[in-house]
Amino acid sequence: MSTPVRLHVPDEPDRERWRAWVLEQATPEEVIEKDQGIAAWLWERWRVLERAGMDRDRFQDIVGSYQRELWLWLMGERTWAQCCSGLVGRIHRRLASL
Repeated sequence: MSTPVRLHVPDEPDRERWRAWVLEQATPEEVIEKDQGIAAWLWERWRVLERAGMDRDRFQDIVGSYQRELWLWLMGERTWAQCCSGLVGRIHRRLASL
């Protein structure tokens, strides 16, 4: 039996580059889901998910479904700890169904 995956809340990224991207007319989907976005940043820190059976596309779908909370963090309405810990919980629940 394998050990369950437990994701950490990484140190808060510098959101200013993503916020600037929005001001340059990027959509929330682009900022969160594209190659230079938040999902890609998180994927690099949580690569253990691959060994647990989650591929990058599934991960991006989960992060995309959490777009509202990530957007609120990006705009300063949520703390990183609030936002990211909620996302960690969502991912753990999805891992249980794999």
